[in-house]
Parts: sequence; C-alpha cells; structure tokens
Amino acid sequence: MKMSPAERKHMMLHDPVERIIPKLAIPTIISMLITTIYNMADTFFVSQLDTAASGAVGVVFSVMAIIQAIAFTLGMGTGTNLSQALGRGDTDEAQRYGSVGFFTALAVGTVIMIAGNLSLDWMVPLLGATDDIFPYAKEYATYIFYAAPFMMGSLVLNNMLRFQGLATYGMVGITLGGILNMVLDPIFIFEAGQDIGLGFALPFGFGMKTAGAAVATALSQAVSFFILLAQSNLRKDTISVTPRHFRPTKHMYGRILNNGLPSLGRQGIASISTILLNNSVKLFVAVELQTAAIAAMSIVSRIVMFVNSTVIGFGQGFQPVCSFNYGAGQYSRVRRAFWFCVKVATVILLVLGAAAFITAEPIITAFRKDDPDVIRIGTTALRFHLATIPLWGFIVMSNMFTQSIGYGVRSLIISISRQGMCLIPMLLLLPPLFGLTGIQAAQPVADVLALGVTLLITINILRQFSQMADKPLES
Repeated sequence: MKMSPAERKHMMLHDPVERIIPKLAIPTIISMLITTIYNMADTFFVSQLDTAASGAVGVVFSVMAIIQAIAFTLGMGTGTNLSQALGRGDTDEAQRYGSVGFFTALAVGTVIMIAGNLSLDWMVPLLGATDDIFPYAKEYATYIFYAAPFMMGSLVLNNMLRFQGLATYGMVGITLGGILNMVLDPIFIFEAGQDIGLGFALPFGFGMKTAGAAVATALSQAVSFFILLAQSNLRKDTISVTPRHFRPTKHMYGRILNNGLPSLGRQGIASISTILLNNSVKLFVAVELQTAAIAAMSIVSRIVMFVNSTVIGFGQGFQPVCSFNYGAGQYSRVRRAFWFCVKVATVILLVLGAAAFITAEPIITAFRKDDPDVIRIGTTALRFHLATIPLWGFIVMSNMFTQSIGYGVRSLIISISRQGMCLIPMLLLLPPLFGLTGIQAAQPVADVLALGVTLLITINILRQFSQMADKPLES
C-alpha cells in the first residue's frame, strides 16, 4: 500500500523499529541476494570453461569493486543527505541532492569507461592475472568498463529510493536486471549443445566464453538502470532526478563525500586487498598452483559475499530509519534500532555460516568439479573465512550506523579496518611466513583485529547518544 510523505514520516518516527526495519529490509535483502547470485552465476558458468577462466572473474572483480566503490560513495552520500533533508521537511534540498548525485555518477562512469578500456594491457597484469588468466580477464574487463555508467547510475538511484523508505521500488529494478543476467549468462557464454554445468545443454548459444558473461552483465545493468530511472521519475511519491535540479555546490559535494567516503574506503580498500591477494599468490605459491589458487579464492569470495549480503541487506533497511531519526533528533530511537540490528545480524550469520561450514567442500566442488586443487584450496579457505563470520554483524552495523548519522571519519575508519587497516598488513605478513595457508587465513585474522577497532569507536558514540536528550516531536 502506498503511503503519503506525511504517513511515511510518521512511520519512520513513531512505529516500532522492530517492525519498520524488517519491513524496509526485505526488499533490500532480496536486492542484495539477487545481485550476489548473479555475480555467483557469472563465476559458476565461467568456471565450467576452465580454471583460468574462473580466475579471470576473480581478477576483474577488483575492477568492479572500484567502480562500485565510487558509485556507492556518491549513492550513500546522496541518499544520506537526501534522507536527512526529508527528515527536516526540506523537499527542495532533497531533490537537489538527488540530481547532483545522479548526474555526477553518470559523468564519472563515462570517464571510467573510456580510461579503463584504454589501459587494459597494463592494468590486467597489475590486477594479479597470470599468463594463463590474462586473455580471459582482458575480454571480461572490456565489457565491464562499457557497463560502468549504467552500473554507477543504478547504484545511486537504488540508494536514493532506499533512503526515502522506498526500497521496494529499487528492488524491482535490481531484481529484474539480476534475473536477466542469470538467463543471459549461459546463452552468451556457451555454444549450442555445450553442457552449461547444470546437467543439460541449451539448443542455442553465442559461444563468447568469458566475454559472454561480461556482455550479459552489461546488458542487465543497462536494463536495471532504465527501470530504476523510471521508478524515480515516473512515480509521484519519489524524489525525481532532472537537469533543472542539478545545481551543485562545493558544500553539497563536501557533504556527499563526507557521508559517502566510508563506502569508498570499504569497497576501494577491498579492491586493493584483492589485487594484493592475487599478487601474493604469484609471489608465494608454487607456479603450478597459482591459477588454481586465484580461481579458488575467487569462488570463496563469491560464496562469502552471498552469506554477508543478507546482513548488508538487513543493514540497508536500518540506514533510512537511522538517518531519518537522527535528522529528527531521536537519539534513543537510533540506539534501539542499532542494537536490534546487531542481534538479528549475528543470528543470521551464525546460522548461515554454520550451514556453509559443514557443506564447504560440496559448495566449492559445484563450481569447479574437474580441478581437485581448486576444491582443496577453496574448501580450506572457505572454512577459515566462516570461522569468524559472526563478528561481521557488529562490524557491518557499526559501519552503517556511523555512516548514516554523518560521522564520516569514524565510519571511514571502521569501513577500511576489516579489509584495509587489518587485512593488508596480514597479506603482507602471513603469506611470506606460511605461503598458501597465510593467504587463506589472512582475512579471518583481520576480522578479529577489525572487531577491536570497531568496538572502540562505536561504543563511544553510543555512550554519547545515551547522554543526549531527544527533541520533541510533532504529534
């Protein structure tokens, strides 16, 4: 049922957070799962070709992470300021923030598309591609760069809808694009009559191999983009994006970057860590195992991302409630929402993590059943990652909490702690000492260290909130 802006504001400020957050989180969880599933589908179908092709997806993932990091920086920064403006009742300012963030994302995405495709020959080896992986990775990256403007525009629009409490609208665009990606993957990757890895073959196909997966992704991103744009501009209950509202100022960009930088830190550092991990494999793993190790770690990252996506989706249901109530001065309500989300997230991670730990070997085998090295390396790495996965609940929610209330520097520290401040030193220290085992164990060790950093920052902010009086609300 549609709600007016006044009804939505009343819901955000008065309804129990234990009811609002799951309601807002369901569409964001679905969106996150669909996004993760079609990323897994890319990896799964490409892995049916050979191990080098599977490794190519892992190598290019760091490029996609950088594109998404920049997009989330603009999207989260725009969405947070838009939501806080709505909390203050300033619709005009919310419209300006939406248009500035959206059109800036399109411009930046176009620059990335051009610059990326001009620098593939030197970039792909730098990302950690072995000689076997290089041709596959170059093909895959080409079309990913073509998709950059659509990818960035979609992420900004999705975040805008989410921060308005309209995550269901965003879910439609993300879900339809994701389903299309999964349908197109085998059609573009395989030739007619070739086994697609699910026990049957399609009667038709383009046989583009690795490049086909990237083409499917690019087309699905374009479809999601136009659906999300229509959702934003054709519905009366949304903030629209139009050139006439594109009136940027240094102050606006400053606020967008302040609130969005944690996303850049989180995903940008994740990209750097992936590049460092791939290059660590080339330096400290036997030559005959390098391609298998990169492929295995690529598969593990997709599986772990799937488990974590449920928590991120739940946290994205928390963020509009957090920023809206913070803008309205309801500090006790923000604290209550935060602890509710930490508890739910931890339970989710315990259940999913335990299930994946028990079935780790069959999961890895499903991706690359013909390569025992990939199965062995991936199973061990996956179990190492899952051993510390319950810690992510507090870390993820703390990151989203501090980002949603505009504590940019502290949120940035939390966001880069897990895959930056803690993981990068572990990748520099453990592989030289323990080789492949050090690479497999680096992330779990970093998780424990990141929890300590996060606790110091978040508990201090929550104590400050407990001493702040809520502002009076209109009835």
